[in-house]
Amino acid sequence: MTESPPPSGDPKKPLQALIFDSVYNPFRGIETYFRVINGSIKKNQKIKFLATDKSYGADEVGTLNLKQKPKPEIFAGDVGYLITGIKEAKEVKVGDTITDFDSPTNEAISGFEDVKPMVFAGIYPVDTEDYEELRGAMEKLQLNDASLVFVPESSAALGFGFRCGFLGMLHMEIVQERLEREFGMTVITTVPNVSYHAFSKKNPDEIILVNNPSDLPDPSSLDRVEEPFIKASVITKSDFIGNVMSLCIEKRGVIKSQTYLTTTRVELIFDMPLAEIVFDFYDRLKTVSKGYASFDYSPIGLQQSKLVRVDILLNAKPIDALSALIHTDNAYRVGKKICEKLKELIPRQQFDVPIQAAIGTKIIARETIKAVRKDVTAKCYGGDITRKRKLLENQKKGKKRMRQVGSVEIPQEAFMAVLKLND
Repeated sequence: MTESPPPSGDPKKPLQALIFDSVYNPFRGIETYFRVINGSIKKNQKIKFLATDKSYGADEVGTLNLKQKPKPEIFAGDVGYLITGIKEAKEVKVGDTITDFDSPTNEAISGFEDVKPMVFAGIYPVDTEDYEELRGAMEKLQLNDASLVFVPESSAALGFGFRCGFLGMLHMEIVQERLEREFGMTVITTVPNVSYHAFSKKNPDEIILVNNPSDLPDPSSLDRVEEPFIKASVITKSDFIGNVMSLCIEKRGVIKSQTYLTTTRVELIFDMPLAEIVFDFYDRLKTVSKGYASFDYSPIGLQQSKLVRVDILLNAKPIDALSALIHTDNAYRVGKKICEKLKELIPRQQFDVPIQAAIGTKIIARETIKAVRKDVTAKCYGGDITRKRKLLENQKKGKKRMRQVGSVEIPQEAFMAVLKLND
């Protein structure tokens, strides 16, 4: 909220009430907490929420004491609760204006902004049979947390799950923890990423929202990509300036100012991409400063960046859950690290398994898991060499055919290890 409402209002003006909170009651639906700025609100009055443009009947209104106290009418300056039978928390937005349906106010209370998710990640059940249970758990969480956004999605590697939008990394960790503690759900979370704006060459002014790496258009038709940037403030001891600056520059940060608050404390201001801090930035900051650093940030809009989608191919088949949007300068390094890690963790098959990192059709890194060897010539004792060659040729054909039809599964520990590599 940017502006606080006036301390008291005019009870003769049209109804104008500010929503400041809401809670879910399993028996009565959403209970909306509000403050009346102008006018009054009565029981059974037909009201309207301006942001959602939906109307309801005020089944019960009252004031908030130690217990809720129903009243026939609440006047300007009072704080109260409202029960309308709403079942979905997303219909009640904090900062919205309540007004009368028949004689509405012309002006909403200033400062309202719709909640926009900043960080996106996929959440999948460890056991694919638990998909419906996970859906029920997510819906129950959403009743108390209207800022949680999720849509179903499927992955070739992980099966069915949900693409979720969070306000930030802390919000994501809270949702994960609540799923485990309140609902007993063990889930896999994919690499968190932020929301990008892509523009095609055909329509350079039309925004294509990219919340998932697979949403990025083909590189041949892509004009540019914009990513969200933040203004980051780091306060630390002067002994650690070099370490902190090295970390921020590594994360594509640009230093804007350096201010000594005291002789031993300094504040560093950076402009840096939001995508670079959603992984391990805070942990690494604490490490390089030995715990003597505080971090704060605020969004400053979007800027054009050279971003590419790195796809991981296993046996020539793309693994969509491992795709990531990475800055061009880091693409080769990250792709090579993922290929090396997968080679260590994926078990050997009866055939050679190529692991490739690709940008579009260009392969930027490759590792090969060698086939399990079987000595088919062991039973040949002496005799003509052509017999041995024939056996080896038959084996080679069999392995080639097996590679075409065989499928390689990524073990759970390999998948989790690769996610950590994107930090």
